[in-house]
Amino acid sequence: MDKNYIEINRKLWNARTAIHFESDFYQVNEFIRGGNSLRPIELERLGNLTGKKVLHLQCHFGQDSISLARLGAEVTAVDLSDEAIERGRQLACDCNAKVRFICCDLYDLPNQLEDNFDLVFTSYGVIGWLPDLDKWASVISHFLKPGGRLLLVEFHPMVWIFDANFSRIQYDYFNRETIVETETGTYTDRDAPIELESVCWNHPTSEVLNSLIKNSLTIEAFDEFDYSPYNCFNKTVSCGKNQYRIEHLDNKIPMVFSVEAVKK
Repeated sequence: MDKNYIEINRKLWNARTAIHFESDFYQVNEFIRGGNSLRPIELERLGNLTGKKVLHLQCHFGQDSISLARLGAEVTAVDLSDEAIERGRQLACDCNAKVRFICCDLYDLPNQLEDNFDLVFTSYGVIGWLPDLDKWASVISHFLKPGGRLLLVEFHPMVWIFDANFSRIQYDYFNRETIVETETGTYTDRDAPIELESVCWNHPTSEVLNSLIKNSLTIEAFDEFDYSPYNCFNKTVSCGKNQYRIEHLDNKIPMVFSVEAVKK
């Protein structure tokens, strides 16, 4: 896949951002009043961030970035979408939060930023937009200080093998193809008036872990969860506060995983 996927996906996320920002899903007005968008899965693993330098990859419009800053971190946030970065800067201003935002393709970040960090954080719907996880892991390793940590919290690859209604297996679990589709609406509003092409890839957990290991990162913890903290899929039911499962699959599949790793 040539680099045209970057422009295709940037156009998609620019269109989504305007809709997401106004949606009940993200509750921006409540967030400005002091909310924290981070979920218990990641909060329990982040530890004390006071004075820590944090690099937030694929930040969307920066709610988690601002939440990290509210926990005392010095945050740099990166996203492909120029619309998302513009919204993020305005949101940080509205929240009186100090976050440095950078708009660029993740793979190009070493050419855009000279710094190193105590923590790289990235979460929920991120790695599927990247074709090459070895290169992704090399960027993470590049920016981490020796002894620095990665926290990845991501939707489990099992989720992505099903069709949109989780009625049948439609996609390969392994990264064997580029998935090019036309998407209507978005996860915050299925009826939103956008219809745009997307380009993504499925990455099995073995690919995720091995890419990190090959780039000088030691895996310290790997966990799986039988729920999603976001109601962003079809056919879901609530199974607790901010916990959702696919109704007919109940707790039978993993929906989220987390990886903690340390740079050697």
